[in-house]
Amino acid sequence: MKLRETLLATKATKAKGISDIEDIAEQADWIGDQHTATSVETPLRKDAFELSPEEKVDRIEEKMRDVLHILGLDLKDESLQGTPRRVAKMYVNEVFGGLLPENKPDSKLFANAFRYNEMLVEKGVKVHSYCEHHLVPIIGVAHVAYLSNGHVIGLSKINRIVRYYSKRPQVQERLTEQIAQELKVALRSEDVAVLVDAEHFCVKTRGIEDDGSSTLTAHYSGQFKKKEVREEFLKHIYQR
Repeated sequence: MKLRETLLATKATKAKGISDIEDIAEQADWIGDQHTATSVETPLRKDAFELSPEEKVDRIEEKMRDVLHILGLDLKDESLQGTPRRVAKMYVNEVFGGLLPENKPDSKLFANAFRYNEMLVEKGVKVHSYCEHHLVPIIGVAHVAYLSNGHVIGLSKINRIVRYYSKRPQVQERLTEQIAQELKVALRSEDVAVLVDAEHFCVKTRGIEDDGSSTLTAHYSGQFKKKEVREEFLKHIYQR
């Protein structure tokens, strides 16, 4: 069932007299269990950047202290005393650091002095992200390729782009698209391919608890829509 159909079903449910709160809860659970993204853009509020990173750390520390207290943990214990602050700093500065615009990499282009006009493939770029539905890790790799249109990008910048968009609450389909779109803007070219292969801890450690599967998502544009070009890309990735 598509998201639109789910929303229509929710409206129909309301007509039967079920409360708005129950409708919203059921809809949220469905979206989370289906790992559904609502847009290609990360859903941010208009006031997302009004607080400084330091202010966000202070506010999250306070809320995390409440969460741990509600769970029944004794925050006076020496081992737990610093946990709210550590979690807050981790959220803002590390695992969700891709939400901060100042962390966006500057993708400088260079002239293709060697006139290299074959496919460039960056294999196995690490993906360390967090599922936006349960805030547990998504761990995997991204394989990225492009065809030069007269310019090239520094290899480390590809890794930085993958890292930047990984460091935020994510859905793998959105992550794949965001990496691809940023590369197309940076390269000024549509000839881009991105394949992400990742394991989701919301599947591995909760719910179905399947620790043997991974998820593949791909974006092909420009020349990579041609079967022979796409097959060359995949051959480079999977050849031993």
